[in-house]
Amino acid sequence: MSIFDYTIASAAKALKAKEISAVELTTAYNKAVAELNPRLNAFITTTPDLALEQAKAADARIADGSATPLTGIPIAMKDLFCTEGVRTTAASKILEPFIPPYESTVSGKLKAAGAVMLGKANLDEFAMGSANITSGYGSVENPWKRQGEVAKLVPGGSSGGSAAAVAARMALAATGTDTGGSIRQPAAFTGLAGIKPTYGRCSRWGVVAFASSLDQPGPMARNVEDNALLLNAMAGFDEKDSTSAERAVPDFTTALNRGVKGLKIGIPAEYRLEGTNPEILALWDKGIEWLKAQGAEIVDISLPHTKYGLPVYYIVAPAEASSNLARYDGVRFGKRVDGEDLIDLYERTRAEGFGAEVKRRIMIGTYVLSHGYYDAYYLKAQKVRNLILKDFTNAFGQVDAILTPTAPSAAFGLDEKMNDPVTMYLNDVFTVPASLAGVPAMSVPAGLSAEGLPLGLQIIGKHFDEETVFAVSAAIESAAGFSALPEVRAK
Repeated sequence: MSIFDYTIASAAKALKAKEISAVELTTAYNKAVAELNPRLNAFITTTPDLALEQAKAADARIADGSATPLTGIPIAMKDLFCTEGVRTTAASKILEPFIPPYESTVSGKLKAAGAVMLGKANLDEFAMGSANITSGYGSVENPWKRQGEVAKLVPGGSSGGSAAAVAARMALAATGTDTGGSIRQPAAFTGLAGIKPTYGRCSRWGVVAFASSLDQPGPMARNVEDNALLLNAMAGFDEKDSTSAERAVPDFTTALNRGVKGLKIGIPAEYRLEGTNPEILALWDKGIEWLKAQGAEIVDISLPHTKYGLPVYYIVAPAEASSNLARYDGVRFGKRVDGEDLIDLYERTRAEGFGAEVKRRIMIGTYVLSHGYYDAYYLKAQKVRNLILKDFTNAFGQVDAILTPTAPSAAFGLDEKMNDPVTMYLNDVFTVPASLAGVPAMSVPAGLSAEGLPLGLQIIGKHFDEETVFAVSAAIESAAGFSALPEVRAK
């Protein structure tokens, strides 16, 4: 068995049994990052020396019996989480020189659990994107290839660097953030499992903000169990975050063997969208049969306002981004481009510091919040958002969880949709509604396309019922038996 074949769970057992040390594990992953990152560009900043330092401390914890299941586990940290003393850029040139003097709550919890940080993973700039092509530090390449082709594919976004790092065996797991599908869609594109927890389950404190009413940190890893282990450590109330939920955190791993017998699984008619790849719909049907075979009851449901999800998202999210990104002015922190006066300084700094997609969304957001348009766009979008939430609330009166596809296609070429922002926005069509409603949702790898690319199924649950999401996800994972690996990976 290769050192890169470990999951978090199996690595934790091997570390505890002294079959391998945290330093050996971290050294192997540091080497994989050094070899593969120049090609895949999954990391913006690598921290090999810090990782080895943390690995030595992890070995000491394992020796004295104070280890957790994450002690000594090498992970990638999305470069949206502030990390004390380690550069945090949000993949934007405007934050290129920024070194936070503090640690985000989620990264701090993982550090306290003994996880080892290999570096800061690339992403779409300020998490704005669905393909990881808007980063100020270059696009990320998906380690998967279409059969018989050498064309570079996108890893999905915005957490594309996190996904590529885990899929290519450059990290055992990674953190991500999900605003409209930014954990689930890249997980589907790279053959991983990834969960967006309920809004408020994981603290947003210390996470560079995109859209504050939507952003939610979460994990991505090679299987469902590893996600449960990560979420155990990441979740919890944080008084520093006003949107953090004061809810007890259960042990999510206890739900993995619960099974789905007697559960009612909703199948929404509105997700059978015209233009969806037939392979995706066929896989969805297969997923329904897998759950039925394991004793679940399949219930046809309706989420009638689904079609408004994308338009609502692309009003609400840019509006909040417009407000959040106003802090980048060249005065307080980050990049500064001097001008003739204060206004000129603002304009020059932002013109140089922000990329095209970020500027586009700031302009959209500023427009919908402006006088005369606030009521027509933003207020109306918030009302429709409430109707989308009511759809889910009504559906969960009848079912325990909902099964849908994760994305409308498999990974596409790096240069295939770059010039059409609207087509790019459509990648989030299946993931955005759960984000607007704030409910937990997970993507699980369930099959391969005819071109040999991974496809994912999405399980959506009730607020703060990640346990049922994990139970259904584990059932799908078991039935699918997904074991395919990308062409480009550490071996």
